[in-house]
Amino acid sequence: MPEPIKVLSQHPPGGRCMLYVRYAEELSSSLGLAKRVIHTDCRDAHGEGFPAMWVNGVALQPSDGVILSPEDIHAGLATIGVDPSAAPDLLARLEAILEHFLEGVE
Repeated sequence: MPEPIKVLSQHPPGGRCMLYVRYAEELSSSLGLAKRVIHTDCRDAHGEGFPAMWVNGVALQPSDGVILSPEDIHAGLATIGVDPSAAPDLLARLEAILEHFLEGVE
């Protein structure tokens, strides 16, 4: 069983931190992986501080250098041995989460 999904977030979570928490909730729900949110004061995007999403001990990296996209997550899961095809509509659900975030919908 892979290490839980880990989100490094400021407290209270804002912008990307909240997006990554929502991504983690969806991954946990869809793939049955445990998740945890760690609140930290350390800002280190996509590394050891917030905002960051780790899966199986690996910090996922955004292809645009700024924000994790559903495609980044999908590709990251596959490269670390988590089969995203276990949830066939996972990519579409992650895309819906990102769309809501970009629209500013809470």
